[in-house]
Amino acid sequence: MRPTIARPVIRQLDEAAINRIAAGEVVERPASAVKELVENAIDADARRIIIEVAHGGKTLIRVSDDGCGMEAADLPLALSRHATSKIDGSDLLNIQSFGFRGEALPSLGSVGRLTITSRATDEAHQIRVTGGTHDPVKPAAHNRGTSVELRDLFYATPARLKFLRTDRAEMQAISDVVKRLAMAEPSVGFTLRDVTDGERTTFRVDPENGDLFDALKGRLTAIMGREFTDNALAIDAEREGLRLTGYAALPTYSRGSSVAQFLFVNGRPVRDKLLIGALRAAYMDVLSRDRHPAAVLFIGCPSERVDVNVHPAKSEVRFREPGIARGLIVSGLRHALADAGHRASSTVANATLGAFTPEPTHAARVYQMDRPSQGSPSQGSLSRATAWQAPGLAEAAPDWSAPSARVDTPEIDSDGPLGAARAQVHENYIIAQTPTGIVIVDQHAAHERLVYERLKTQMAEHGVARQALLIPEIITFGADADHLLDHAGELERFGLLIEPFGPGTIAVRETPAILGEINAEALLRDILDELSELGDSQTLQTRVEAVLSRVACHGSIRSGRQMRADEMNALLREMEATPLSGQCNHGRPTYVELKLSDIERLFGRT
Repeated sequence: MRPTIARPVIRQLDEAAINRIAAGEVVERPASAVKELVENAIDADARRIIIEVAHGGKTLIRVSDDGCGMEAADLPLALSRHATSKIDGSDLLNIQSFGFRGEALPSLGSVGRLTITSRATDEAHQIRVTGGTHDPVKPAAHNRGTSVELRDLFYATPARLKFLRTDRAEMQAISDVVKRLAMAEPSVGFTLRDVTDGERTTFRVDPENGDLFDALKGRLTAIMGREFTDNALAIDAEREGLRLTGYAALPTYSRGSSVAQFLFVNGRPVRDKLLIGALRAAYMDVLSRDRHPAAVLFIGCPSERVDVNVHPAKSEVRFREPGIARGLIVSGLRHALADAGHRASSTVANATLGAFTPEPTHAARVYQMDRPSQGSPSQGSLSRATAWQAPGLAEAAPDWSAPSARVDTPEIDSDGPLGAARAQVHENYIIAQTPTGIVIVDQHAAHERLVYERLKTQMAEHGVARQALLIPEIITFGADADHLLDHAGELERFGLLIEPFGPGTIAVRETPAILGEINAEALLRDILDELSELGDSQTLQTRVEAVLSRVACHGSIRSGRQMRADEMNALLREMEATPLSGQCNHGRPTYVELKLSDIERLFGRT
């Protein structure tokens, strides 16, 4: 006989418990608290925001702004759950601000010691809340704007403190959050200070002026460095009401991880797998799999076409038409990269110059035996005496004053970006002369890219050749079959023809001829996994283009082949006319350009 179990009683949680549960969703770590407070300051139309942090935000977070401020009656209301000035609740899709839930301040007040001081007009007021308990509002001294001070984060929930990382790691996370928000708001100045021991400014940017791209470029230069903006392409594309702007780096300016990828939707920093997948797809055939592009991209769209209310931390969004957003990123970036032509990043030349090691310029050590003795002949007469004592050496010395023999070379126009070929060294590297320096071209890598682009163009014009299977391959996918069939048209474009064959079953009738004999089931399952993860699949296209890449590699000029001057110059002209020729199929640079001024500096001629 089963024991009798008491029926559980349903209880209404008190306000303090509700706020602490909400804090667990909204405030994961000190960086989350900084994010919420800085977003509130931006929504208050602040132009300068100061963030002060102690011990990685564990003991103190203070955010001060010069925004619109709050009146005395607003302060208790701001600490109530779901109280906000951002929306009226009638339309949850029409959200024009960072915050809108009304959960951040009450959540922070429930797990720490929170003080808000604000001034909207002539008088400033202050309110304190400790572990969810409010003190009365009282007068205070403060400039126009708001200061929010949070001390002893998670003191009311000490178990959460055990999950925090070191002060240095938490401070780094806070810095990352502030930098992302600073990218989103170039017209706002940000200052981040570590006040653990004294006061140390760790990050500061002033408000930027100018139009959209000038202001953004100035802000990105301050945050990501001039190397990024010097090697990035301005992006401005539009598709069916969505607009893509920002900067994306050249393929040769790639990174070993995705740390330099920043995505924003309507100004809000997001980490969205759909957008990250689209960014990866845009650079698919110009980067190897272990390299990652650097980009700062902004998608703007009407608020009703994107839902930001899908995650408590508002770090994820959901598009009404995700395919349009993804296609906009892929096409916008690919067109920008194609328009860049043969351009390669300046970091390639800088790395090349850094690899040169000039001879030491300090004076050689002079030993006692080499010093002329008192009354000895001068250095010039000593040299002449030495030559007189060894007439054979004097006779063998060349007469540098005599006119030198000149090798006649055909005059070739070197005004093109890649100049005119002057030599081939080690049967692989072409040395070309430009009006401002020299260019060193890897002939095999360059021709490999040219052949690859030619093959892709032919495939786009004539389609992918298909081979019909003598016996169609029947594969059962269950409920996932419909997901694959929804993309049947796109798969057919790359030579894979699939048809429904009963409930949950697919018949594979044709496969891409260029792939040869393939495991159709394994290929379709890979495609299905990518569709489930990213909403789109590049698996088949990647495999087809990988074969084209191998064909291009075997069909290109090999290392070790001697080339005539006309062949070398023809290669340079084709590179200038071919998109993406600045890097090979694997993302490595095809050429290095060295400015004459840099070469002269190596030899100390400046």
